[in-house]
Amino acid sequence: MRVVIGEDEALLREGLSLLLRREGFEVVAAVGDAPTVVDQTLRLAPDLVLTDIRMPPDGADDGLQAAIRIRAARPGVGVVVLSQHVHGQYAVELLGARPRGVGYLLKQRVADVGNFVRELRRVAAGDVALDPEVVTAMLARRDDGVERLSARRREVLGLVAEGRSNAAIARRLGITEKAVVAHVSGIYEALGLSDDADDHRRVLAVVRYLTR
Repeated sequence: MRVVIGEDEALLREGLSLLLRREGFEVVAAVGDAPTVVDQTLRLAPDLVLTDIRMPPDGADDGLQAAIRIRAARPGVGVVVLSQHVHGQYAVELLGARPRGVGYLLKQRVADVGNFVRELRRVAAGDVALDPEVVTAMLARRDDGVERLSARRREVLGLVAEGRSNAAIARRLGITEKAVVAHVSGIYEALGLSDDADDHRRVLAVVRYLTR
């Protein structure tokens, strides 16, 4: 899998490059500013772009804007943004109207290499990967629908939006899988979303709700 890395801190950029190469990725470019991330992506057509949110030239949300441009110009390229902080609005902007092949992860997740790499591969395959804290921030931005759910169903919805299966949610919450199915059905009914047996489409439906 071919990857372009955008990170302005040289030490972290080199660390990410070494980590990904060790895990079998081909790092085709590792750059330190947002315009070059876009240029290299358009030139090299990688499978995945991994970029920081705050980057030169302005040191603001340049990396996020680069990610949005890449998603518009190269819909088939997976894009993951890394951040030290949770910004619900940033996540909404990144997901846009096409919530697939995209991820928003906090930088501390890199320490869990196995899970981090799995999330990158999921995004490259067209899935959505959201840090649990990002999901919580996005849920907090909603005033309609979600606030009418019970605390347990809000918890289930957050895990669904992270891409967890019913079995994984049951294990996390210490309840039966049958109870999870009932909660999920109730969530879809409350939010006006049609149920679907396919977990991938289920995640997309939830994310569309969160970002509409």
